[in-house]
Amino acid sequence: MMQDDKPTSFPPQHQRGEPGRETLMHPPPQDRMEKYRGSGKLEDKIALVTGGDSGIGRAVAVAFAKEGADVAVAFFNEHEDAEETRRLVEGAGRRCLLLAGDIGDPEFCRQIIHAVVSDFGHGRLDILVNNAAEQHPQESLEKITDIQLERTFRTNIFSMFYLTRAALPHLKPGARIINTTSVTAYRGSSHLLDYAATKGAILAFTRSLSQQLAGRGIHVNAVAPGPIWTPLIPASFPAEHVAEFGKNTTLGRAGQPDEVAPSYVFLASDDASYMTGQTLHPNGGEVVNT
Repeated sequence: MMQDDKPTSFPPQHQRGEPGRETLMHPPPQDRMEKYRGSGKLEDKIALVTGGDSGIGRAVAVAFAKEGADVAVAFFNEHEDAEETRRLVEGAGRRCLLLAGDIGDPEFCRQIIHAVVSDFGHGRLDILVNNAAEQHPQESLEKITDIQLERTFRTNIFSMFYLTRAALPHLKPGARIINTTSVTAYRGSSHLLDYAATKGAILAFTRSLSQQLAGRGIHVNAVAPGPIWTPLIPASFPAEHVAEFGKNTTLGRAGQPDEVAPSYVFLASDDASYMTGQTLHPNGGEVVNT
């Protein structure tokens, strides 16, 4: 069934191992921004998007490119998906740099920033999108191992400290930092306890960092998506859960990455010049009180 050209349900499916492969999904996410028309909002900017190989990150990378930015994409090991992102960015007439590795490693985060400011040849970074994440559903706290707990926090929140810390010397007045949190930061999740905790931490990180960097002219905001059809969903949930994914939203369906990316474009552009420490909520209609 379709709603506004968007599927309202998905065939039961599951992938073994995160972060998941878009090439194995059916139907694939709508993350190529095919109907999006840029207007030069990010002309000649340099952006780094983590988790940009697929899903929300890919849609953001392509939208940025269509708005005139060169884009570096950090990803874990999904090389085929990342190459497709590069094809799409370059198809929009912009440069794309692919950087594979583990953002939970502070040394790799330093290497990412060095590669971006060196390879793009401008010695600067204009937009940092901290988007990559992982989740491992568990029905009880007792089942969350020490290894899982540390891994989730390293990928989801430690990486934001690592990358932002390394990026700050290259961020000039007018630069933008955009962090991906989640609706779970506001309402919690009984089966994603550690994931939701990291998303709450991202919210506090965003608000606090915005206050710290306001005097330097750097804006820090966040996006809190609801249920979005990305490779992380079939890679982390059982097939029967995937078949029901997103149906409990007000709009009755999961969102698509193409519907989320414009929030990042807005926050990255001069249109959001009077916003910092704020969060946008593309979540299918759930009312969030903060």
